[in-house]
Amino acid sequence: MGALKPVLRPQVLRQAFLTQPLAAARPTIAAAFVSARRASSTSQPAVPQIPAPTAFCPDVATFLKLIGRGLGAHASKFPSWESLFSLESDQLRELGIEPPRSRRYLIQWRQRFRRGEFGVGGEFRHVQDGVAELRVLEHDATNPANPKKYVVNVPLGQSVAETKPEDLSRVQGYRVNGAKTIVGPHALPLKSGEGVRVAVTEGMWEDKRGRKIDGGERRRTEIRYKKGVQERREARERGELR
Repeated sequence: MGALKPVLRPQVLRQAFLTQPLAAARPTIAAAFVSARRASSTSQPAVPQIPAPTAFCPDVATFLKLIGRGLGAHASKFPSWESLFSLESDQLRELGIEPPRSRRYLIQWRQRFRRGEFGVGGEFRHVQDGVAELRVLEHDATNPANPKKYVVNVPLGQSVAETKPEDLSRVQGYRVNGAKTIVGPHALPLKSGEGVRVAVTEGMWEDKRGRKIDGGERRRTEIRYKKGVQERREARERGELR
């Protein structure tokens, strides 16, 4: 009789099948991990996104004027639009943008502008020398007797009828009150009475700070206590208290 062949039990076969692929895969996984670590260590920092200027906010001076809080005084410190949106907080401090809350406020507004979150007039398409004109567009496609009315931005000096349909730009934040009265922030009626003008104004996009009473929340109790002591002392000196 010939030699008997060894018989492998199912448990041995299953273990051999499971362990061999894993053992072969370990060097590949380790190599991939090392490669990823090397790539991350040599990667460059992300370049800040530089948003495109808009018709209503075309340059550094206008941007700083619109967001207010006195930042317009620093306009000459930024050589370009790119520098305004790329300088870090430490670099802004070196330029003399003080106090720190002013730097934080500027950085916050830069982020908003990158996201397309503008203030009043930010979406205007037709602006000349910082001035835009808004007029009423009547649309009667569904109900000629009671047409819908929209506020649109048109080139300066042009009526809705004189403007090409593709150049009519509907705006946000303004509405029609009554027949043809346009209501909205910083809207000044035109002499002709047909529309309004909106001009770039200092602090037009400014986030107003809350008014601090008696030093704000953190010091309010202390300051009011000291004021009460002073008032009682003065009252005793006047003979009103004993």
